[in-house]
Amino acid sequence: MATRTSRAVFGDITNAGDSVAALAGKKPLKSERKADDVDARDASNPQAVTEYVNDMRAAAYVHFREKELETSVSPTYMRQQAHINEKMRAILIDWLVEVHLKFKLVPETLYLTVNLIDRYLLGSPVERSNLQLVGVSALLLASKYEEIYPPELKDLVYITDKAYTQEQILGMEEKMVKALKYKMTIASVHCFMMRYLKAGHADRRMVWLASYVAERMLQEYSMLKYLPSMVAACAVYVARKNLGRNAWSPTLLHYAQYPESDLHACLKDMHGVLHSTKGSLAAVKKKYSSEKYGTVATMPLKVLD
Repeated sequence: MATRTSRAVFGDITNAGDSVAALAGKKPLKSERKADDVDARDASNPQAVTEYVNDMRAAAYVHFREKELETSVSPTYMRQQAHINEKMRAILIDWLVEVHLKFKLVPETLYLTVNLIDRYLLGSPVERSNLQLVGVSALLLASKYEEIYPPELKDLVYITDKAYTQEQILGMEEKMVKALKYKMTIASVHCFMMRYLKAGHADRRMVWLASYVAERMLQEYSMLKYLPSMVAACAVYVARKNLGRNAWSPTLLHYAQYPESDLHACLKDMHGVLHSTKGSLAAVKKKYSSEKYGTVATMPLKVLD
């Protein structure tokens, strides 16, 4: 149906379930300062059903933290792939960012597309010549799940320069759905990031900058070692830090359930990605250098003190 609306490192994945259990069964992390009730501003909106939010919020967050464990992939699966590597993955995602922008798709579609690719590659060997086929089929699947009007097959054939037929795309789509056991719902970086941005009273520029940082991480195979909730928290942290806000507030601690000290390892890796001079993959940077997104990608970003 279309819609518009712990330790977070895979090296500790055996203990990650305990982290979520801690969120559900133990006292949540609290700051000495009171956190804002970020849903109070929606009290006059009947569609926000705020009278139920306080009861649902904690349970929903625990559910998403459990879901991210179920649908995330650690950065080890390339060892099983004989014909593709992480550089090819990065090139594919760079191209998909351009395609996603061209078709004017919602952000959720991009994140789901990349997740479907990673989860499929985790268990299915793929020839180099078929990697783009996996990518475009994942985009079709994600679009059917997230978009009101997904791209048409003929348009997907065209954007691959007719490298694949409609039948091949549909065939790969069927393979992927079966391999993934029809599990399409994920807790993505975007899902967590939007909640954290609301908690941080973000303006449009902050949303754009956090989104730029988060999308830059999509291409980085090594960043898969961090759970989506952690990447989202760090993207918001970087955006706030560079826009003159307190990088990590009591309200963000309350809603993200990550103390600032837990963010440091991920922030250090983000710093390396954002300041890397290697490679020529620039689709995300080009996208967020446009006036539409406030040219936020042209900002000199400070990640670490």
